[in-house]
Amino acid sequence: MTKAFKYRIYPKKSQQSILRKQLDECRWLYNHLLEQRKTAFQERKERLSCFGQQRTYKQLKADRPSLSTVHSQVLQNVAVRIDLAFKAFFRRCKAAEKPGYPRFRGRNRYDSITYPQYGNGAKLNTDASLQLSKIGRVKMVYHRPIQGTPKTVTIRRSTTGKWYATITCEWEPTPLERNEKQVGIDVGLNYFVVLSNGEKINNPRFFRTDEKALAKAQRRLSFVAKATDFNKRKKVVSRIHERIGFRRHNFIHQLCWHIVSLFGFIAVEDLNVNRMVHNHCLAKSISDAAWRMFFSALAWKAECAARQFVAVNPAYTSQTCSDCGHRQKISLDKRIYKCRCCHLEIDRDLNAAINILTLGLQSQLGNQ
Repeated sequence: MTKAFKYRIYPKKSQQSILRKQLDECRWLYNHLLEQRKTAFQERKERLSCFGQQRTYKQLKADRPSLSTVHSQVLQNVAVRIDLAFKAFFRRCKAAEKPGYPRFRGRNRYDSITYPQYGNGAKLNTDASLQLSKIGRVKMVYHRPIQGTPKTVTIRRSTTGKWYATITCEWEPTPLERNEKQVGIDVGLNYFVVLSNGEKINNPRFFRTDEKALAKAQRRLSFVAKATDFNKRKKVVSRIHERIGFRRHNFIHQLCWHIVSLFGFIAVEDLNVNRMVHNHCLAKSISDAAWRMFFSALAWKAECAARQFVAVNPAYTSQTCSDCGHRQKISLDKRIYKCRCCHLEIDRDLNAAINILTLGLQSQLGNQ
């Protein structure tokens, strides 16, 4: 299993200049390789391979000496990215999805470089700084030690101009103690999650909280000419988006760890979030809740902790009585479920969470 450790780095001004030049060189190479593939297929119906394009680097360096300022394996990784982009394109075509042909990268649209082998171009020093080939020693906030065997190092520039280093490691997780507690989880907009044991977690609505500040910053950005302080005001907008993302990420991961540490069996809804955001009345609120991020983080943490995680079909979980199984239609504005058969009165979301747990247990028994 792989695990990524992300650290903030503080390159000097001269080092930042080198990093920006390396990003520009990698961007140029990315566009060049993409043009090669596009031209080869249009003119000769030929599909170029990753290794075939990497073999052209020797001639490319002779024609463009500035490519030699970038570590050789970083350049090789650019061809790997192109290859992965085309594999994903053909996979989507075969699955009759929206293809999404790989696009050329404009200025400031290429923001990361990857050293595919730890120790070859990038490694940690004994003083917890990062040593990068052709850049030098870079100060790093080593806020937690890496675990496992380091494999790759990625240097990324954020939209606000901050620099980060992500070290990916081969890692063996330590399972938590066995736990027999079970829980079903219903996600919503009034409450972020409702657990089948009755616990409710409020929806923080991070985007809604900063929406006015974001709108004000975007208005100021729209009124300024690009020749003046456009970049400065654009950075303010990016900073607000970044702050929202940080808060959402922290909230979701803390909540996931809370759930995983308390329960040994976890059942959730298998929601199609992409289809749900087509509802223009709820799209902003659904995107703000970040259900897909929550489900993926919860699944990953459950796997690391050796917990059972099941995603069930969410159909009729809100319309079925959790006591007698009677199904009846109920409008969204009614928050109390009143069963016509057994006369059970229960919170709508709690009723759905109990049904999700029941379906999860049934699917688990069916797989055994």
